Amino acid sequence: MMAKKPPKPAPRRIFQERLKITALPMYFEGFLSVKRAAYQEYRRYWTELRGTTLFFYTDKKNTIYVDKLDIIDLTCLTDQNSTEKNCAKFTLVLPKEEVQLKTENTESGEEWRGFILTVTELSVPQHVSLLPGQFIRLHEVLEREKKRRIETQQVPNTSPEKEKEPIEDYVDVLNPMPVCFYTVSRKEATEMLEKNPSLGNMILRPGSDSRNYSITIRQEIDMPRIKHYKVMSIGKNYTIELEKPVTLPNLFSVIDYFVKETRGNLRPFIYSIEDKLGQEHNMEGISEKLKKNPHE
Repeated sequence: MMAKKPPKPAPRRIFQERLKITALPMYFEGFLSVKRAAYQEYRRYWTELRGTTLFFYTDKKNTIYVDKLDIIDLTCLTDQNSTEKNCAKFTLVLPKEEVQLKTENTESGEEWRGFILTVTELSVPQHVSLLPGQFIRLHEVLEREKKRRIETQQVPNTSPEKEKEPIEDYVDVLNPMPVCFYTVSRKEATEMLEKNPSLGNMILRPGSDSRNYSITIRQEIDMPRIKHYKVMSIGKNYTIELEKPVTLPNLFSVIDYFVKETRGNLRPFIYSIEDKLGQEHNMEGISEKLKKNPHE
């Protein structure tokens, strides 16, 4: 019998989870249709502007983003002529790519332009058609972004040993992993899924070497079954080794692929933040113990 679907998280819960994952303040949100070099056509995402990064979600309620775009080095924002009624199109010109965006309507197009230019140029643009209240919001966001950048640039005056900790945390923020990633072995991943079925049924973990990854899933069809899939890191992409290999741009897209292909039957295995930190601490302790007593 198929397990019941988990209850949908409340909006506040979604906001808190996204904040934990991205570790960045949210300035603006809404639907955007996005066309990148790797896309054949526009893809519609619920989009959040956090700091100077656009985070793309498959819908409003998904806590795990499927793609992101760092726009801090934006060269310029150019308008496109659109034959479609009541929508706005523009292009973000970045050093390494050009990204086309399409909004739901012309009003939201002006808002997206305003917020994107404010956080990238650190000044409120005057050539956007916004209401006085919307300009007030832009000025508020400008002050928040200036403060955020000052805080991230500050180097704590500590000893060299303690100085490593904030640097490592900062790197993790810039290159976050999916929340269902755990530094565990094949056996440990299986045990986690079997002992905690309510937390999800899919784990991303390191592969047998230091470069690639594996996905462990637990499916309940006739009876619980554990399966493992290799995810190979090839260049800047990741390939899932299936009968017909699937190549995706990042690990978030890999997780999203499994969720979509199973129509939501596969769900990322997610500890609470406290549980996850405790689990990682325990794994580190086990590893150290094995180094000292390899025959245990």
